[in-house]
Amino acid sequence: MLYLLHNLENFWGPFRLFQYVTLRAGGAFLTAFFITLLLGPFAIQILKKLNTYAPSRHKGLIPEEYIDKNKDKTPSMGGILIVVSITIATILWAKLISYTYIFLFTTISLCILGFIDDYSKVVLKKRDGTPAKLKFLIQLLIAVLSVLLLFTIPQNTPYIYQFMVPFYKEPVLTGFYGALITFPLGVLVVIGASNAVNLTDGKDGLAIGPVIFCAFTYAIFAYLSGNYIFAGHLDIHYISGAGEVGIFAASIIGAGIGFLWYNCYPASMFMGDTGSLALGGSIGLIAVLVRKEIVLLLVGGVFVMEALSVILQVGSFKLRKKRIFLCAPIHHHFERKGWTETQIVVRFWILAGIFALLGLATLKLR
Repeated sequence: MLYLLHNLENFWGPFRLFQYVTLRAGGAFLTAFFITLLLGPFAIQILKKLNTYAPSRHKGLIPEEYIDKNKDKTPSMGGILIVVSITIATILWAKLISYTYIFLFTTISLCILGFIDDYSKVVLKKRDGTPAKLKFLIQLLIAVLSVLLLFTIPQNTPYIYQFMVPFYKEPVLTGFYGALITFPLGVLVVIGASNAVNLTDGKDGLAIGPVIFCAFTYAIFAYLSGNYIFAGHLDIHYISGAGEVGIFAASIIGAGIGFLWYNCYPASMFMGDTGSLALGGSIGLIAVLVRKEIVLLLVGGVFVMEALSVILQVGSFKLRKKRIFLCAPIHHHFERKGWTETQIVVRFWILAGIFALLGLATLKLR
């Protein structure tokens, strides 16, 4: 919306700066950050009044001595604040083009799904929330619709049908055969990223830290892909309008850092499924747009560790009646090994930073 101010440059020269993605990305970051920071205390107060205290998901699954009873007194559903901040910042600073609407649709839709899930846990006192099959079905519907919308934008063809593999300059498959892989892969990435962030959200600040690193990395990918000169120099796809998605990613970073102010140990509120499903799905969709779906396995390495630990644990127990880890997701394994909550969170942040740098390195290592 503020982009339109560049039309007033004849009245005052500096207004022309509003046409630049870098300025507007910075504006989106600061807007989302300050909205989250300023409204945080108010949100916490409201959530407490509404008694949004989610029952522990770990009772009966891990020993009582490893369950922090104080977390039952911390309000959940703080993801509403994150999504509101992202939405306002994006609408203010990004061009209102197809990409903007698609990404806001995905974020808000997954936020609503997460809200329903949290509501069933908080108000209806169902520990597992929304039935897993129904939750997955709605996620699948949102993901299919979001990816389909990206595929139907004329300017995205034919590159959206190209299956790209890291370290290769040329697509492995193109056209119809490429679409047979890229479309289902895109849907899988959106759903997988959404659920992986959700699984990681088990310690104060544990999920939002890697989300910030992932959003930062994909903000750079989106900006470079949306710049004709940089895209040509790096020999990556030039995607007209992708810079606006970089602004969206910048708003995720700002909202994430603002939320971390209240979510760091000891947390004043949790994001809940309301935030984790939306953030993960949004980052997954950015990866689909900039043709970096497989790279997300590296950039989001912490989320992959968490999700993979659950898959391996469940599979091993069903097949061999034996556990691989002391507890899953893997952050609980390290907790059982004697790591403190702060050690787990900070060390996972360090890993997230390293994974982000390695992901960025794929731009040139081809």
